[in-house]
Amino acid sequence: MPVSYHDAGVSIAAGERVAAAAKAAARATVRPEVVAGVGGFGALFRIPRGYRRPLLVTSTDGVGTKLRVALMMKRHDTIGIDLVAMNVNDILTLGAEPVAFLDYFVTDRLQPDVATAVLKGIARGCRLAGCSLIGGETAEHPGCFIPGEYDLAGFTVGVVEEHEVVDGRRIVPGDVVIGLPSSGLHSNGYSLVRHLCFERARLSVRARPAELTVPLGTELLRPTRIYVPIIRPLPPRLIKGMAHITGGGITGNLPRILPKGCVARIRLGTWPVPGIFTLLQRLGPVTRDEMFTTFNMGIGFVLIVAKRNADAVLSALKRRREPAYVIGDILRAGRGAAERVSFE
Repeated sequence: MPVSYHDAGVSIAAGERVAAAAKAAARATVRPEVVAGVGGFGALFRIPRGYRRPLLVTSTDGVGTKLRVALMMKRHDTIGIDLVAMNVNDILTLGAEPVAFLDYFVTDRLQPDVATAVLKGIARGCRLAGCSLIGGETAEHPGCFIPGEYDLAGFTVGVVEEHEVVDGRRIVPGDVVIGLPSSGLHSNGYSLVRHLCFERARLSVRARPAELTVPLGTELLRPTRIYVPIIRPLPPRLIKGMAHITGGGITGNLPRILPKGCVARIRLGTWPVPGIFTLLQRLGPVTRDEMFTTFNMGIGFVLIVAKRNADAVLSALKRRREPAYVIGDILRAGRGAAERVSFE
């Protein structure tokens, strides 16, 4: 008998169903600059009007082993938001406006309902970030994944005016560190999270430890916050540096924007730490240093501003009903100082 592509594990019909769903999801994200989006071999996108010396900013990222929790929960409608957030928050640190997004979804055998739920989450994330979903790829790789599992990657393009790039060069001792709260774990540290919760403590996703207000699985799937609509309205001249607190925590990410000769002093107790981090530290036990090196500990995004501008930035955030905390300051590095971030 003749052998088909379907016999080898690839369903063209399922792929067409997902492609149709992708087009529908993308339509809700279209910006006026989109010339040609989902459906062709490539997408066309105009540079937004108003830029005089535009620079393109790009990023790519995934959501890591948080995908395992989505599979355990059989819930796939929020993981796409995480995918968008991990990318757009990164380019936001340079002051960029995210304008376009593409995704890559790969699995063993395509389950259209799952893929469509993921795509709808991606589209929702794009709407929150104000960017267009202009393309992507959905692939079946039979024999390369555990049945039912999938992986995700995202790619974003942003634009920033050359003279408005935020790169940390203007940071000096005396500047103030402002922290914006995370929604929880965001999308980092899940290998340790799963080890602590499901291997060591043998908790169920339905468990509700005293530290949490919702079941564990629900807490672990809280989407990563998208900071674009919070940060973009702030005057660029007031911001000297920005950091997206991802894998590595404050300890690993804040030094990436500090110029030579500067260190950050973070004051503990200046912001509320969500209960999930208290739970994880207890389950280990996990040391404080390990917690701050692995997780965001309740701070998902950091701004560094001149002390004289701190009140203006905090007031602007307050007017938008966005909580923010002064969590530290910038100091001159001592001779031979090895640590770029200290906690007090």
